[in-house]
Amino acid sequence: MRDVLARVRPWYGERFALATVIDTFRSAPRQPGATMAVSGDGVAVGSVSGGCVEADVYAVAQEVIRTGVPTVRRYGVSDDDVFAIGLTCGGVIEVLVEPIDRASFAEFETVAAAIDSGRPIAVATVVTAGEGLGRRLVVELDGVTGSLGDPGLDAAVVEDAVAMLGNGSTAIKQYGAHGECRRTEVSVFVQAFTPPPRMFVFGAIDFAAAVARVGKFLGYHVTVCDARAVFATRARFPEADEVVVDWPHRFLAGALDQIDRRTALCVLTHDPKFDVPLLELALRTDAGYIGAMGSRRTHEDRLARLRSAGVTEDELARLTSPTGLDLGARTPEETAISIAAEIIATRSAASARPLSTTTGRIHGQSHLVSAT
Repeated sequence: MRDVLARVRPWYGERFALATVIDTFRSAPRQPGATMAVSGDGVAVGSVSGGCVEADVYAVAQEVIRTGVPTVRRYGVSDDDVFAIGLTCGGVIEVLVEPIDRASFAEFETVAAAIDSGRPIAVATVVTAGEGLGRRLVVELDGVTGSLGDPGLDAAVVEDAVAMLGNGSTAIKQYGAHGECRRTEVSVFVQAFTPPPRMFVFGAIDFAAAVARVGKFLGYHVTVCDARAVFATRARFPEADEVVVDWPHRFLAGALDQIDRRTALCVLTHDPKFDVPLLELALRTDAGYIGAMGSRRTHEDRLARLRSAGVTEDELARLTSPTGLDLGARTPEETAISIAAEIIATRSAASARPLSTTTGRIHGQSHLVSAT
């Protein structure tokens, strides 16, 4: 919906149709989440296939506007159906076409406002044919509205949606009728609208290159910053989204609006002239993870310097130093995995213990509770 939102917001007073790619197979031209919208008076915006099937989707959308009944259509050419409406690339897409109005999607304006502001929000929609098709659940980090028709299903979907908000992913999830895992009776399309979480890596060293690679693998928007231009180069950090040459604390001061509780700050400089002013500022942000590299002696010296700079004990308690879990890591790559593991555990409030020593559900339950 993000790609057509500006055009369709004025349509919300009347019914319009929203067609969304919910699944793809082989070389489909658009990915899940791509949308096309059709207004009540026939205006179309957006695309679900780059032109291959838009004419048929348009006709289906007009029918959905007329009836108010959602539908799922599959488009693709098979060997025994060569005259079917399909994709020239040979791929297959599934498209949900649903009516949007105040009665069917009361949360639309909330979702639109969240997308505009960059506030994470997920929309989960039942896409299994039958009575439940089109039921919707809207998940934010501080609450849930709507229902998919069963409390167990709601709880399972909320848990998955919260996890998907962590990396902005979009996909179909399958469940039993009451939310059972490893069942396929109910398919739910979960679309997470969120900018990727940010990882700031300070210190352009070999360990930073490995951390940047792992950060990208985990879905972070990665920025590497160092005051030394000879080290902070695109050639040394090809996986990073940004490579910045600046004093770390000065750069961070200008990036405070990009930091939220999903943000990871990795301070790898282990040089007091860089990391003390940087951490003094970092520990007063909303970042969910703040880790600093260095030996235990370096850590004790760092704490003393930060206390002298006026950092409180409560603020110091947010600092993870030495950074990383005790995995016996030695190489930059092993150290990066150690740091990444700690970031994941911190983000999910997990114990970081071996699963073989724990009991209960492997994937923790979400703290969010559904509310209509």
